[in-house]
Amino acid sequence: MKSFNLLGLIAVSFCYIPAIQAAEHHSGHGAGMSGGGGGSASQCQKARLERFNPPHLAKVAPGAAFSFYAFNIDNPSQLSATVKKEPVELTAEYKEPYFLVKGKLPAHLTKTAARIDIKASAKSPHCEEEKGWLLIIE
Repeated sequence: MKSFNLLGLIAVSFCYIPAIQAAEHHSGHGAGMSGGGGGSASQCQKARLERFNPPHLAKVAPGAAFSFYAFNIDNPSQLSATVKKEPVELTAEYKEPYFLVKGKLPAHLTKTAARIDIKASAKSPHCEEEKGWLLIIE
């Protein structure tokens, strides 16, 4: 009879171990009101960078203008752009609930493909966002 109880105890233990491990794994991620994380990572909203114009792989002239929308940023100074690792000056206009951000490709880039890399900086590295798209400069 003791072997039956021991076998039953082992079987029940295997059923509960995954549930206990899952509870321990998710306990500090701030999922609820009393969530353990409490850090800035649970409070940040990543910037959303969208509506790239001209679109990905479009053919453009040297020095062409480009634009995109930036959501969830407090200030356009949080944004930076590079084209072929060269910094590009950006201007931004607030258009509730986003910033319309504009820039120009370097005029000296010709007959090449160039990626526009956008970075939205934040106080916490967990909240930063990077996106980009490729244009064909004729």
